[in-house]
Amino acid sequence: MFIQTEQTPNPASLKFLPGCEVMIRGTAEFRSPSEAHTSPLAERLFKIPGITGVFLGGNFVTATKSASADWTALKPLVLGALMEHFTTGQKVMLNEDMGHGGHSSAAADDDEIVKQIKELLDTRIRPVVAQDGGDIVFSSFDHGVVYLHMRGACAGCPSSTATLKTGIENMLRHFIPEVEEVRAVN
Repeated sequence: MFIQTEQTPNPASLKFLPGCEVMIRGTAEFRSPSEAHTSPLAERLFKIPGITGVFLGGNFVTATKSASADWTALKPLVLGALMEHFTTGQKVMLNEDMGHGGHSSAAADDDEIVKQIKELLDTRIRPVVAQDGGDIVFSSFDHGVVYLHMRGACAGCPSSTATLKTGIENMLRHFIPEVEEVRAVN
């Protein structure tokens, strides 16, 4: 098994591509070891000292390290844990339906503006953000403000504010005049 690694815009996060499907559907984010009980893979990665976050995407795993940890030391440990996990055929999630699907399908009670926002996020923004090892999920729309949840490498990324304001906000405002601003929520 050959696992590729890619830098992300967030220096604390590294994207690992195991060359196989990671999540059957949706994504999953774990910000602490106590949250990882639903994922044997996340539990395994949190056993590595210095790992502070795990994000699971369709075909990638993003690991986030503490400020005091060094990728030179951590990267081989993460690669080894991923290799062992995938070559032994263990489950990524205890229940494959536990992945967070984001907001792919518009809810029946969404108004037309929210449907348009979700459509743009799903077709133009989320695929690009996934290339950087993260995800952006719609939270709400209120009085011209779109609230988005940053996940994976996007959470805590130094360039996430610029991405939110210059990229996502400009695109949403261009296509949907009712959108005045975009804000991140935790």
